Amino acid sequence: MNPILAIFKEHNISDVQINELFQTLTENPFAAMATIGQLGIPAEKLQQLMSMVMQNPALIKEAVEELGLDFSKVEAAKAQLQP
Repeated sequence: MNPILAIFKEHNISDVQINELFQTLTENPFAAMATIGQLGIPAEKLQQLMSMVMQNPALIKEAVEELGLDFSKVEAAKAQLQP
């Protein structure tokens, strides 16, 4: 299992919530960050999660693909954030 998804599972985040979070990520990354903050994951685990993603950004792609979502939408959302 993808380590991002494993952290969510470890904190009893439902499959529905995980899918909604990644769907939000494909549409609006800023909203996804706000949603992550509302999931009740302890700050130290969020820091660990962010560190993992920063060291290996491909983990997001792997998680999106594992959930059966379209990674090109994540790339499109990311491109909209670029100046």
